[in-house]
Amino acid sequence: MEILFSEERMPGNNIIEKMYEAAEICLKEEGIDHNKVTVSVTFVSSEEIRELNQIYREVDSVTDVLSFPQYDRIEDAIKDEIICLGDVVICTEQALLQADEFGHSPEREIVYLFVHSIFHLLGYDHVDDAEKSDMRDKEESVMRKVGLERD
Repeated sequence: MEILFSEERMPGNNIIEKMYEAAEICLKEEGIDHNKVTVSVTFVSSEEIRELNQIYREVDSVTDVLSFPQYDRIEDAIKDEIICLGDVVICTEQALLQADEFGHSPEREIVYLFVHSIFHLLGYDHVDDAEKSDMRDKEESVMRKVGLERD
């Protein structure tokens, strides 16, 4: 697994290690060889993510994370020798606000947002209640396995 990080606003090594661990668990549980996968991660300001949210989702507000999948269907990716899964954009400021609001560590919030995005890149969504429940169960399972379960 290769995670390509932008140079700006990089989190600490502990968070990066947990992100790698979590991504590998996500991929393993979906039956995807993590050694074939690359994901791009960029950390941005509130203003930057608001602008991206407006451009790509036509929503004029700050959000915590955006996911840009490379594939319409993950089944199309599995046959590729190298799987460039897509791009993840995390708003550090929003993640810190949410960590405080939810009463858990910034590490947990940032890793959770990353896991959430990985599942989006793998084709999961939360449009209806059943999809949302399935996605949340998968996310929380991964978070438990990396030792960052909810407090």
